[in-house]
Amino acid sequence: MVSFKYLSTALLAASAVAAPHGHSHQRLHAQKRTGTSSKRGAAYNDATLVQQLSNSGLVSWAYDWNMYTMGDLPSEVEFVPMLWGTKMFTGWFAAIQTLLSSGSEYILGFNEPDMPSQAAMTSSDAASYYRQYISPLSGQAKLVSPAVTNGVGDDVGLDWARNFLDSCTDCGVTALAVHWYGDTADDFKTFIGKATDLAAEYNLAETWVTEFALNSDFSNTGGTETSADFLGEVLPWLDEQTAVSRYAYYMCADGYLLKGSDLSLSGEKYTS
Repeated sequence: MVSFKYLSTALLAASAVAAPHGHSHQRLHAQKRTGTSSKRGAAYNDATLVQQLSNSGLVSWAYDWNMYTMGDLPSEVEFVPMLWGTKMFTGWFAAIQTLLSSGSEYILGFNEPDMPSQAAMTSSDAASYYRQYISPLSGQAKLVSPAVTNGVGDDVGLDWARNFLDSCTDCGVTALAVHWYGDTADDFKTFIGKATDLAAEYNLAETWVTEFALNSDFSNTGGTETSADFLGEVLPWLDEQTAVSRYAYYMCADGYLLKGSDLSLSGEKYTS
């Protein structure tokens, strides 16, 4: 999932120029902080808002469904680029080489290719595109798989991920990315357990949960006490899961982790 209110701007940036957004030259590595989680990240559309999360010292990385930062991130927050899908192939190699030379260590694959409203690819087509656009960068960065949903069905969710990994044995993938939207902490934990089991089956060293949230967060009441209680249960659990290396709650924006430009109830929990 991604806010399409902002995606058109990102696509214009991707197609109009061959070099990355000017702000992408900033320092990309997160500083190591004693006693903090290096797993927690920020999924954002407005880079200026990430500071609200990073003030806590708990958010070490960020991404915006894009290969451009689209603004200045806090200096201690690592930007992780994503090749969203076919609409962003133009300019990709020029952009990613600049990011790699600036210190990017990871590349995220396609966004929800198992969803018709998102990157919309079959697992076999995605394997071909991945091999063409992302695999050549193996050795320069660690390659994260396309991020699938927690949907269930033929070539959907973890079934899509399995099919992709079967088709892409030579792609240099080192991490599995997944998304989850649901109603309970128990369901979330069960799904993440299945995802980490799948990653282990294919000898992938890391699992990234690059989007997750309660379904109720999308009823214009995001950032409520319900969300905060959910985070209070799952964040410590995620930090204890050695197979989960990074995660980002949906999202660094008003109505979710923020209330206006301040932290919401869930934002306060996410940064505590």
